[in-house]
Amino acid sequence: MKQMQNASVEKKLLKTNSDICSISFSEKVRIFSHDYIKCCTYIAGYDLPQHFFTKMLYSKLVSTSQILEDFLDFHGAKNNNNWYFYRELTATARHLSIASYSQKHILNRLMFYELDGSQQFEKAGEETLMFLNNCLKRLAPLIIEEAKRLNIPIPADSFDPADFPGVTTSEILDYDIYDQDQDQQKKNVVKIASEFLAIADKFDELHFYEPYELKEILALVPVKVNEVEMRRSEMQVHNLQSSFDSYVIHGGYRFGNRKLKKLRGHFSAVFHLLQMVGRLLHFFERHLHEASYKNIYKKVQERLASVTDPEKLLHYTINYGLYHVCHYLNVGKKLAREILNENIERSSITVGIPVKLGFHSRPSLLVAKIVQFYGGQVELCIGEDRFDASSVLDIQWAGGKIQKEKITEVTFEGDDRALKDIKILASVNYGEDTMGKGLPLPRELSYLR
Repeated sequence: MKQMQNASVEKKLLKTNSDICSISFSEKVRIFSHDYIKCCTYIAGYDLPQHFFTKMLYSKLVSTSQILEDFLDFHGAKNNNNWYFYRELTATARHLSIASYSQKHILNRLMFYELDGSQQFEKAGEETLMFLNNCLKRLAPLIIEEAKRLNIPIPADSFDPADFPGVTTSEILDYDIYDQDQDQQKKNVVKIASEFLAIADKFDELHFYEPYELKEILALVPVKVNEVEMRRSEMQVHNLQSSFDSYVIHGGYRFGNRKLKKLRGHFSAVFHLLQMVGRLLHFFERHLHEASYKNIYKKVQERLASVTDPEKLLHYTINYGLYHVCHYLNVGKKLAREILNENIERSSITVGIPVKLGFHSRPSLLVAKIVQFYGGQVELCIGEDRFDASSVLDIQWAGGKIQKEKITEVTFEGDDRALKDIKILASVNYGEDTMGKGLPLPRELSYLR
């Protein structure tokens, strides 16, 4: 009996699936375009003020454009002269909406981030969001026009501003789940602060201290700054934020350890900026940069450029988005080091000096790189004198004193993680023979190579 029931259910499912597949392409494109075009008629018809572009509107645009883009791609729109432009318009709406959502989120949460210079940052962010909103305003009529050309029915009704309320109200719920007494697990705090410093050091390599001129931006994008690199960094910062929320503090921004929550504000802002930057770089690289030799691609690129203004898009992507990523990573380094040094396990070791040649350039550099890798404070101690072991110059100053006083052993004090590796380095005479020639380093120190 049960087998007969299962067979009956399976037969019904197969029939339902067959009925669904029998729906024509034109009918399905109408279904998948319906709410997407309703969003466009709403944007095009109301002459919306900036504050009417809410996270809910962006979210609706993202979801409807994504399912439509997937449908069009499945049916080969990317390789069809008639449908290619509609597909590209859909992708453009999706990328701009995702970027706008991230930027809107930053502006909504900015009051909780406790960022230095937040007024200037907020002003630049509002200008950036206005640019993105204006792109959507110019894009919406083009989408409607193209839908009409393709005989896709335009919905008779439209959305209303009441359909897209903002996320903020004048009320705040009671704060009655407390996290300030939670065991904050020092090892997790240390790990997060160290990873923040490592990410910040990576962006320091860009030497991005002031806005770029257009020709400088074009030299950067996409050769050095591109979607792949930004997405990789976005994932690293997202992992940082997830670790913080899972293992350090579960609550929101308003109460608790201010120093820790301020650090979270820094990498939260950076994370959402990277979301926006990555999405806009994807759009630029995929849809606006170096069109194929085929005429259809060039024509579509020109039409998209007319509503998105690639030069302005790059300006806001780099001189607002990437600039403030670098800025707040750099500003947050001081805070991260404070938190790191408050939570690291401290110890001391006594080791020999490099045999024969002492602390010349190579051993000094290797010691400094170990300390810099972990980010915590370590000092080289000679009697009452203390030298910063993260500084090659300081170690070499100490080397002069060691040589002058014929000292054979020194003490390092500070971050236990770094000291363990310095001890390994000292055990192989700091990676060189008595003539100063470099020797292979132990596997544990592979990050120094």
